[in-house]
Amino acid sequence: MVMRDFFKRYIPEFVYGAVDGTVTTFAVVAASAGAGISSSVILILGIANLIADGFSMGSSAYLAASAEHEESVRDSQKRSSPKIIGAVTFLAFVVVGSVPVLPYLIDVIANLKAPNAVLFYVSSALTAATFLAIGFIKGKVSKQSPWQSAGITLLLGAIAAGLAYFAGDILAAWLGIRI
Repeated sequence: MVMRDFFKRYIPEFVYGAVDGTVTTFAVVAASAGAGISSSVILILGIANLIADGFSMGSSAYLAASAEHEESVRDSQKRSSPKIIGAVTFLAFVVVGSVPVLPYLIDVIANLKAPNAVLFYVSSALTAATFLAIGFIKGKVSKQSPWQSAGITLLLGAIAAGLAYFAGDILAAWLGIRI
């Protein structure tokens, strides 16, 4: 019950961090795949994104919550802990956001040398499942339609991923880069 109450209280931060982590990491994967970059480089870019952007998101959430918390203390209303808000945002970003790079991590560690297209399709499927899960959880916790929330989250994630993939493909072609 304690974990459920905690999750319910911090669902906005979880959803924010998880969706942004998944979207931005998959955007790196999609743009890199669109440009034909190798698994090891995609893995490096994905992990660098997770660490830097995750820290940025977590610290920004902390700073925003601190400002709101200070204001609410003056209004004598108790708000959620800014440190927990920052930590939940960061952890959701990094943990859930790592899903798109998992196929590349396995490929590099196991030295599979799987075709880029296969890795990208597996990453896409895992990312789609992740968006569905985030949306479903959000819907359940917020007492909205879990399936509608899952569908909306998947749609928005797919749009972001498509934009990133085609941007990578178009920019690589425009710059004459084929890796």
